[in-house]
Amino acid sequence: MNDVEKNINDIRNRIDKAAEKAGHTGEDVQLMAVSKTKTREQVEAAYRAGLRLFGENRVQEAYEKYENFYPDARLHIIGHLQSNKAKQAVEIACCVQSIDKLKTARELEKRCAAIDKQMDIFMEYNTSGEDSKSGYLSKDSMYADIEQIASFPHLRIRGFMTIGPFTDDSDAIRRAFARLKSYYEESKERFPELPIDQLSMGMTSDFEIAVEEGSTMVRIGTALFGSR
Repeated sequence: MNDVEKNINDIRNRIDKAAEKAGHTGEDVQLMAVSKTKTREQVEAAYRAGLRLFGENRVQEAYEKYENFYPDARLHIIGHLQSNKAKQAVEIACCVQSIDKLKTARELEKRCAAIDKQMDIFMEYNTSGEDSKSGYLSKDSMYADIEQIASFPHLRIRGFMTIGPFTDDSDAIRRAFARLKSYYEESKERFPELPIDQLSMGMTSDFEIAVEEGSTMVRIGTALFGSR
């Protein structure tokens, strides 16, 4: 068994324990391999170890690694997406998790329409209020944009994404994740016509708390591939 396989098993065990603690099952939590700064060889090792869900922060870097990759692999763009990168994002990825303004969604819709492609998107919420992070800061403005994006024929709003606060205070991290979970549940009632079923929360430092608070997808880089 190679290092990546061992790491996957360890992460999966930790997901299972965290889910069990919260009274649900770890089988419902998807493990995403975040390959920012990693090589194509490392990504292929993760694929061979059974992972099919991958995340990249930058579109250009994603192109270098995932062009002509395995057809059953799914790539999500998880970093802030500038509108001028929307065309490339649509070509290489099946989902953008970092929608934080209507302008970006409009550009994605236009690019998807041009090649008749359906694309999933997540709305990114800034649960910590930290200036260094992207994401909506107001629930009302996010919901107002969801109402407009819901009519875009080529985009499917599947859920929400956040980055936890950069702190050792586990209570603050838990509050941030619980907040987004509440918006997730609220939005499913508010927009019953939308296929909202994903909550992308948790990275190497905080994924167990995220799973306890209801995350359906954790984005793991360091714990999977080792530190940069």
